[in-house]
Amino acid sequence: MAAGDHHLRLGSYLGDVSALSFLPSSPRPLLLAGIFLSLSPSLPPIPILIPRSRSPTRRIHAGTGSELLVYDVDAARLVASFKVFDGVRVHGIQPRGLPNCSSGSPPADGLTVAAFGERRAKLLRLRVDADDDGGVVGVRLELEQRLPGFDHWVLDACFLEVDGLLAIGLSDNSVALWDLTEHVFVTRVNSPEKCLLYSMRMWGDSVKSLLVASGTILNEILIWKLVPRTLSSSLLCTDEVEAPAVENRENVYFSDNRYMAVHIGRLKEHEGSIFRISWSSDGSKFMSVSDDRSARMWMLSCQPKNFTNQAANIDNVDIIPKLTLFGHSARIWDCYISDSIVITAGEDCTCCIWGMDGKLIKMFKEHIGRGLWRCLYDPSSLVLITAGFDSAIKVHHLCNSSFHDILEEKVVPDDLKYESEVFEISSPIVSGQYGPLDSKSEYVRCLHFVQENVLYVATNNGYLHLADLSDTNDVRWTEVIQVTEKAPIICVDVMTVHSDSLYKEDIVALGDGHGNVTIVHLSSGNLEPKVDLSFTWSAEKDRQLLGIYWCKSLECSHIFTADPRGVLKLWNIRNVLYSNAHALTTSQEVSLVALFESPFGARIMCLDVSLQDEILIAGDKKGNILAFPFHKTLASHDSSGAQQKIPFCDRFKGAHGISTVTSVHITTSTSDDAQIHTTGGDGCICFFKYGRYVNNVEFVGMRQLKDLGTIQSIYADHVSDTQLIGTYAIGFTSSDFVIWDLGNDAKMVQISCGGWRRPYSYYLGTVPEYQNCFAFVKDHSIHVRRHWAPAQDKKLLPQVLHTQFHGREVHSLCFIDPASYSHPEKSTYLWIATGCEDGTVRLTGYSASNAGRWCSSKMLGEHVGGSAVRDTCFITKTYTLLDKSCNSSGSSGNILVENEETTFLLISVGSKQVLTTWILQPRIAENRQVCSGGLDLDSKQSSECSDNGDSAVTFQWLSTHMPPKLTTNRRKTGHVKQNFEEGNSSAQPNLAIMDQMENDWRYLSVTAFLLKHPTTKLTVCFAVVACSDATVILRALLLPSRLWFDVALLVPQASASPVLVLRHIVDASSACSGDDVGNGDRYIIVSGSTDGTITLWDLTDTIHGFMQLVSETQPHMVIDCQKRPKTGRGSQGGRRRWRSLASNSVKKGSKQTLLPTENDLNASCVAAESSHEISELEENEVITTEDTMSSTHSCDVSEVQPMQTFSGVHQSGVNCLNVSEMDRACPTTGMSSYCIISGGDDQAVQCIVFTLGSPQQSCSMNKASLNSPANGALTILSQHAVPSAHGSAVKGIWTDGVWAFSSGLDQRIRCWKMDPSGKFMEHSHVIISVPEPETLDVYHDRGRGKYHIAVAGRGMQMVEFSPLEDDSMEVARI
Repeated sequence: MAAGDHHLRLGSYLGDVSALSFLPSSPRPLLLAGIFLSLSPSLPPIPILIPRSRSPTRRIHAGTGSELLVYDVDAARLVASFKVFDGVRVHGIQPRGLPNCSSGSPPADGLTVAAFGERRAKLLRLRVDADDDGGVVGVRLELEQRLPGFDHWVLDACFLEVDGLLAIGLSDNSVALWDLTEHVFVTRVNSPEKCLLYSMRMWGDSVKSLLVASGTILNEILIWKLVPRTLSSSLLCTDEVEAPAVENRENVYFSDNRYMAVHIGRLKEHEGSIFRISWSSDGSKFMSVSDDRSARMWMLSCQPKNFTNQAANIDNVDIIPKLTLFGHSARIWDCYISDSIVITAGEDCTCCIWGMDGKLIKMFKEHIGRGLWRCLYDPSSLVLITAGFDSAIKVHHLCNSSFHDILEEKVVPDDLKYESEVFEISSPIVSGQYGPLDSKSEYVRCLHFVQENVLYVATNNGYLHLADLSDTNDVRWTEVIQVTEKAPIICVDVMTVHSDSLYKEDIVALGDGHGNVTIVHLSSGNLEPKVDLSFTWSAEKDRQLLGIYWCKSLECSHIFTADPRGVLKLWNIRNVLYSNAHALTTSQEVSLVALFESPFGARIMCLDVSLQDEILIAGDKKGNILAFPFHKTLASHDSSGAQQKIPFCDRFKGAHGISTVTSVHITTSTSDDAQIHTTGGDGCICFFKYGRYVNNVEFVGMRQLKDLGTIQSIYADHVSDTQLIGTYAIGFTSSDFVIWDLGNDAKMVQISCGGWRRPYSYYLGTVPEYQNCFAFVKDHSIHVRRHWAPAQDKKLLPQVLHTQFHGREVHSLCFIDPASYSHPEKSTYLWIATGCEDGTVRLTGYSASNAGRWCSSKMLGEHVGGSAVRDTCFITKTYTLLDKSCNSSGSSGNILVENEETTFLLISVGSKQVLTTWILQPRIAENRQVCSGGLDLDSKQSSECSDNGDSAVTFQWLSTHMPPKLTTNRRKTGHVKQNFEEGNSSAQPNLAIMDQMENDWRYLSVTAFLLKHPTTKLTVCFAVVACSDATVILRALLLPSRLWFDVALLVPQASASPVLVLRHIVDASSACSGDDVGNGDRYIIVSGSTDGTITLWDLTDTIHGFMQLVSETQPHMVIDCQKRPKTGRGSQGGRRRWRSLASNSVKKGSKQTLLPTENDLNASCVAAESSHEISELEENEVITTEDTMSSTHSCDVSEVQPMQTFSGVHQSGVNCLNVSEMDRACPTTGMSSYCIISGGDDQAVQCIVFTLGSPQQSCSMNKASLNSPANGALTILSQHAVPSAHGSAVKGIWTDGVWAFSSGLDQRIRCWKMDPSGKFMEHSHVIISVPEPETLDVYHDRGRGKYHIAVAGRGMQMVEFSPLEDDSMEVARI
């Protein structure tokens, strides 16, 4: 490093975890984990697995990059972090056992830990300071011994306690012995089989008992051991191999004996590379996992403890294959073996638990991305820990309900056995019936749990039974009632009222096939349930009553009924329910209060009412959401007057596509909006807000659970009215019932039941992990699965320790400017938006304090179909257009919109030409319960960010732009240029070929800015996107209407090459530099292409013309917009209208106004108005023809020629580019000067400093090289290049005109000092932990005088830089 390298301070790395280990004999055991960062994709990470002690509390040690992290498992808290290596990644961790220390009491001098990475190994002393209660006061890590460097990678380490040695396994199939007392190498023994290894595992506590299992690159497993050389070579049957000592040390003899290798066995059953080997605790058997997706168990013919150095005994050892396991769909990376179970973890992100008979007991799939690297198991407490590419460390307690019922009894300790019951029951009337059924047969139609031991059963002949499940061997049945005329019971709903802890009342509502509603009031205490009241009235005609619903906000005074035509009826039953009469035969006291009729004509499936917001939200069978006004008088005591027909106030078509809306929940807030979340048959949770004053329902966001085919409801577990402790999604996947923990993103329960179409019911307790019941009907019997443990005796383990991140490569990142936070002056966190190969966009928080840790990561959304995200852009400024028609008296053309009027947008682009926009929402300082407490977060990774008070950067989905489904007339640049040269403006490219390749096109880069019209207050987001088909397009998004327009096609002069990076310049200098104030601001686009060319376009005339035309026509007043994103799972995404790029004519020249004509916009408005007049029954047909309308009435898209082209800037592609305004203006003209700094595949960094010419000069297009100092469009002031700035391709670059930072595939971040002329030189550099870095962004904290540099690729890392105030070459120490 250079002298100033220490001024680039490495921060935390967020990447894949490769090593896990519990620390033994600590007061609260620690778990060690490491982050693997291999530069070789073929070499899997190497973990170290150590069983922990039987202490009731646990800690985990984790390593990230070159660091080790210590986690307290019980508290889910990061205890400490330590940097172990400098520029070397941690591959494995091995704690030293302490047989002389009693369990639970740590030694006074600490614990010894061996950490190794690549060719290095260190012995560290970990000291844990604990209080009287076992809590951690402090953790210290000290260097004990530094082992010399090796010539091969270290694959394993094993402490030989009997001999006081440390055995080091190396990738050349050798073992080195290190004396822990003398701090020297004893010897190094090579195996007679010279080959490179993928894996090695050693077992034993002495040299005599040491067994070595090596997994070779030839798909073989070699088993060998060390013996003294004094034995006869003829008896050993092995070749003598001389092994030089490390670093040319003189050979040292142990007990006057040299050691050599003895070959025991060669195993060839695997058909792929051996990635991992694991020994059992007694060394009698071992597991191997391979590239062939199999796991194999091997048994030694005799116990290793009986091994001696007698050659005869060694020759008699046989290795017997015992078991072969297949179940993973990809390579297997890790394994564990005990006396009772086998655990495997694979590239398919699954962790499988197998019995010793080879049967699959349980499969976990809760990680995402490219693989699950590590699994760690503690048999004493049945705690399983997994870690993978997604950076998450997840804890599974195998005694919970998802595992206990299928776990072998001998595996579970007596003090950990929980109650889990699986049994069948039959109703007395239904029992004994078999064979085919008809309409008059007796069978179960409905089930409804009200407690863990109380189940209501409704039958086809109108019977309602109550089953007491307190004693599974003697289920008590009570016949509650039989509805009149033996009509089938179609629907059931129960409202439970608790008078005290012992007495409760159930109000049961029954709807039968004759359209009657029966209300039964039951009371129960310590005696049998008693029917206090029952009454019936006719609500619908025969077979027209399909749903009956209580609403908690209305208590039990009102009830809703639903028919097949989408009509809801509200009934007032207060007078009857609380009357003194025991039974009523007339329905005179039951009054119909109101009718709510859906315009969609589909059956209402769910509803909720908020009296405070005076709103009723209902969801129907076709995925639509409806909002009805619900005045408080409807729920009043005297609401028995004439019925009212209440029209809807708003609707949202296709909220869940064409799938059924299964549940609706309204959360009242103190803001102007009521928060709503819904679930549906499309496997999505959708969030809406209802404006109290505007009376509209607006889509806010969505969370899709890919593991659930349909979500039936959301269960929110509150410890109090204001504190939410957990949220769970209840649903089905295929034929299984699933309870999904939304906070931990983990599957809690999975039960095979045949699917959601069967009658079923569930009940969850205060701790759903340990308290849950599920019942379903199969073969005329009711199958009940109940797991119920006392909640007060169960302490839940945290589910996620380390922050979960993307599971694949990150292609783009951008800082969220702290100026956009709700309280930027109080915030100590930085938020970063990242886009990933798997199509997800995440928002990750970083603590900018001295701790410097990643605190949280949540997913904003996913691109349609999971298309990869290639670039992101955060828009922080809104510019005001200079309106020439206004009397502005020379005001500047660029005025930032401040405070509440400011709009902050996040844009992401990627594969399949998907462009998604999010808008930053102001933070609401209140507890939003479900909407913000559990559903919008991926995991309960850490509460640090939320505890800070500004946890709040909250984005709302705004719009998604996609190519239309129909054939478009979109042009490639090559066709456009050819037609231009031939003078043919109407020729079209081969549409058939383009349609065939349509799905292969992807967006590569995006840049955008916001512009506000001063008179209409209309805000337009102008986004320029570069596509892989070598086109660059200017698009406009009208806010808040979400209308998209294609404005212009940016055509390069040179041969068409795909653009890899885009940036923009908004130049306000021309507005005040001359006498003509009408010149206004200028909008310049800068691009870098795959051929090494940098091009500039001037879009000023195009943008001004578009803003003028939109202000005159105002299409947003009549044209509908897209309301909801598509999910790729059957959801239609609401109504989708935007302008396509299709055009039948292309205007020539860059001087023409590049915007849609007024006739085009008016035609679209007329079409939109007519569509609103069509009935809802024809709305699907209207939506189908929207793309056709968009194509036939599309706006003419004109070409924009470049204002400047720099050829040959780089010898190959321009991978990264950044533009900044220089601090000093041009000395001759006084105009602002700008610098373009770029990096490419040629490893070079280039810098060009220039000033923009007048708008009149920019009309003449010039092609320039770097040797052209000036032309009509701009003036080049200086240029500078560093040919070999990095050792490989430059992938990220940033500058503010004073300092510049670059990153390359050489895993270096280099800091460059720039002078006013643009010349720069390297100031310092640092080695980062991110393999294959692809993107870089920098935030300059001017208040603290720091630069925060974020770099991402396979993971993400933060680096801090603090220059001196005088910007000299010497910088302050951090």
